[in-house]
Amino acid sequence: MKKIAILQSDYIPWKGYFDIIGLVDEFILYDEMQYTKNDWRNRNKIKTANGLAWLTIPIDTKGKFSQKINEAQVLDHFWCKKHLNSLKMNYSRAPYFKEYIGRFEELYALCENENYLSRINYLFLTEICRMLGITTKISWSTDYVLAEGKTERLVQLVKDAGGSEYLSGPAARDYIQDDLFRDAGLTLTYMDYTGYPEYHQLFGEFEHGVSILDLLFNEGPHARDFMKFSRF
Repeated sequence: MKKIAILQSDYIPWKGYFDIIGLVDEFILYDEMQYTKNDWRNRNKIKTANGLAWLTIPIDTKGKFSQKINEAQVLDHFWCKKHLNSLKMNYSRAPYFKEYIGRFEELYALCENENYLSRINYLFLTEICRMLGITTKISWSTDYVLAEGKTERLVQLVKDAGGSEYLSGPAARDYIQDDLFRDAGLTLTYMDYTGYPEYHQLFGEFEHGVSILDLLFNEGPHARDFMKFSRF
């Protein structure tokens, strides 16, 4: 039995994204999809003393309305220092900040030489997986031949990856044709994002939907205890 998940890459995504990675045997980055502005591909939220704030990577979209995620490029590299300074300003008092900030300094330094959003997201995703002890294989949809059709393409990717089960995000219920998975002899399951426990968090009212960095800086090596993949 091999479980597969397929998602577009996100920038420093929330804990639920990493739970999906940790719950499957192979995670396929589906960055051949169209890039969408004001989405999770190039930004995410952190907590600050003044409420939630966005960390956004500036992307060149002028005249590129149909570009794919893996074609999207950054406008400049000033964002690297800006984001790093924002983390230092808002999380320096978190219990495990000193233990982890050095690794993120290295990541942002690497990103100063990287122009493509997909590659930047991949750098963060793989390093954060290492921090969480997630050993799932991460591949790209470009490693496979893509079929025509929205659901048909997912089915073919799962089959080509040798999978027997597909774990989908819950929002995909609106468009996935369940019968195509059943006809292909594949099990289709949906991620459940409910029931997450709260953890130590700075700045007032608890927020679940912030970047995984919030959990890492506040709980460090105990971060896994507040996620779902470690229970299986």
